[in-house]
Amino acid sequence: MNKTELIDAVASETGLGKSDATKAIESVVENITRALRQGDKVTLVGFGTFAATARAARQGRNPRTGESIKIEASKSAKFSAGKELKTALNR
Repeated sequence: MNKTELIDAVASETGLGKSDATKAIESVVENITRALRQGDKVTLVGFGTFAATARAARQGRNPRTGESIKIEASKSAKFSAGKELKTALNR
């Protein structure tokens, strides 16, 4: 499912117009992104938790040349599925 399909599904299930459903989906994504950028966790009970994790700088290797390269430190998003989501996936 891509973003357009998700918007269509939300619009049809809630009775919202596509423009309102688009605004709602984009608002959710923007707010999750903003919270993670600030270092907060976002927990949707039963669905899961989004959290930002830090990756330390490390040495890597260019697979084409074998040359050693430095990989800079970065942040990444992590998602942990909640109990209800895990249960629904394993039915």
